[in-house]
Amino acid sequence: MPNTFLAFGGGKQFPTPTGWDHHMKDLINCLWFDGQGLEAARFYTGIFPNSGIVSHLDMDSQGNPSSEPLTVEFNLNGRSFVALNGGPLFKFNESISFQIMCEDQTEVDYFWDKLTAGGEESQCGWLKDRFGVSWQVVPVRMVELLGDPDPEVTRRVTEAFMPMRKLDIAVLEAAARG
Repeated sequence: MPNTFLAFGGGKQFPTPTGWDHHMKDLINCLWFDGQGLEAARFYTGIFPNSGIVSHLDMDSQGNPSSEPLTVEFNLNGRSFVALNGGPLFKFNESISFQIMCEDQTEVDYFWDKLTAGGEESQCGWLKDRFGVSWQVVPVRMVELLGDPDPEVTRRVTEAFMPMRKLDIAVLEAAARG
């Protein structure tokens, strides 16, 4: 089948649209804000390394000049985002979140402290920032411990992280050791 691509799950092939070049250019995260898109982009690019605002479209949804941009394109550590000032119709919720994979406790603490400023903590490493966007601040070490072949280690680590707010690698490693 010349115009097909492999989908997740069993290698089943599905036809691609005629003429579609399956070397997709990019996949961009679009976040809907109520007039805070530029503020949010500045907030996020001030936290993440290798980040910056790329451009913004300074007009309202009717094409009139505006002091608050309709869209703001920005990158967070090489990932593309667009902040859309779409108005009050839609709000963020926990059904969508961004995971930050952290190498050590210093990184966990840094991202947790920056993103919870003005936001709110949840459990299991989840938080909402001051704009209502949900994040998971996850130590890579926790993922490694949860992949341990011993089911007792996995159980102990799971029991340790479930009640935590900010994840603590030392506590997770102690739980793994029993």
